[in-house]
Amino acid sequence: MPIELKMPALSPTMEEGTLAKWLVKEGDEVKSGDILAEIETDKATMEFEAVDEGTIGQIIVSEGTDGVKVGAPIAILLGEGEDASSAKAAPKAAAPEAKKAEPAPAPKAEVAPAPKPEPEPEVKAAAVSSGDRVKASPLARRIAEQSGLDLSSVTGSGPNGRIVKADLEGAKAGGEAPAAKAAAPAAAATPAAASAPAQIPDIPHDAVKLSNMRKVIARRLTESKQTVPHIYLTVDIRLDALLKLRGELNKGLESRGVKLSVNDMLIKAQAVALMEVPSCNVMLAGDQLVTFGRADISVAVSIPAGLITPIIAGADTKSLSAIANEMKDLAARAKDGKLKPEEYQGGTASLSNMGMFGIKQFEAVINPPQGMILAIGAGEKRPYVVNEELAVATVMSATGSFDHRAIDGADGAKFMAAFKRLVENPLAMLA
Repeated sequence: MPIELKMPALSPTMEEGTLAKWLVKEGDEVKSGDILAEIETDKATMEFEAVDEGTIGQIIVSEGTDGVKVGAPIAILLGEGEDASSAKAAPKAAAPEAKKAEPAPAPKAEVAPAPKPEPEPEVKAAAVSSGDRVKASPLARRIAEQSGLDLSSVTGSGPNGRIVKADLEGAKAGGEAPAAKAAAPAAAATPAAASAPAQIPDIPHDAVKLSNMRKVIARRLTESKQTVPHIYLTVDIRLDALLKLRGELNKGLESRGVKLSVNDMLIKAQAVALMEVPSCNVMLAGDQLVTFGRADISVAVSIPAGLITPIIAGADTKSLSAIANEMKDLAARAKDGKLKPEEYQGGTASLSNMGMFGIKQFEAVINPPQGMILAIGAGEKRPYVVNEELAVATVMSATGSFDHRAIDGADGAKFMAAFKRLVENPLAMLA
């Protein structure tokens, strides 16, 4: 029986992907483990392997097609003795049945609107009258005449439903409600209008379709800024001791072909600081606050398609040489789009370093569901007080962005103080 090959879910969050390239064609024989296609997810281009043996009977989704939903058929695999004609009939045969099923809900749709409850009980209660005369106190009648209020629409709270002064004050307040309600749809329409495609001015330009990665980056960062209350804390950190130690370590590691970067040492410092201040190594999960027992640092890496955050798992317990080697490998494979989902999904906190671009200070956007991200600026020579005297030192600014729902400002300040101390006294993070 022909087997439908379906769009795989190559990551836990993947809902759709781009079928970037077919590596087989119709009629090719494949066996388990053969690479059939390259699929572009929101973070990387990954290989789709065959699970069963057989012959490719039909390719349903052509290469280059984007927005292919997870679980959608993309090809037909024939077993031994099956021919292509039976394979090509299978997907087409499913379509009419799907169409037959569509009209079924139609009768229900006609019955769905329930009879609207008329507001008659309220009106009858409001117009408590004797014949056509509304019962109201003289003062209430005078106020109604001056205010232009219709007493027949007011509910009386006095004896026997008599309308009194207090009822008219409530009616005045209630009269403003319709205006407020009328304004609500206009306000609701604002986000929709803001999300509408912008009109491109008549200026020479190039327009490139957004990649899946760029779409996800746009969506996630927008959600982060809209739903996560950010609090920002900045410290200036003297780098001289860390730079000196880095030079000494690199001399000792030359024979092993390892070269530490400042970023490698900052990853280690952040991880150790998180373990010292565990209240910042957290995430908010619904009505639960999750505190992690190790520090997995997501490191922002710029690639041609956008930004990806490969993870150094357990950075608090790894040596600097191990972090350097792992970061070098992850960054290279990230740029080639060859990371596995588990290598860039997860993490307990993030680090983004823009110092190499000469950026002095910036505030990074939290990567949900993580609780914090550390933004690193450039190290530069600055006037700095050293041992109660003004001197010139190499100083960088570091800014922590914290999810204020999960992390209090005081805890964020403790983390920034711990990070500063570890960078200024780097031997402490190696002990």
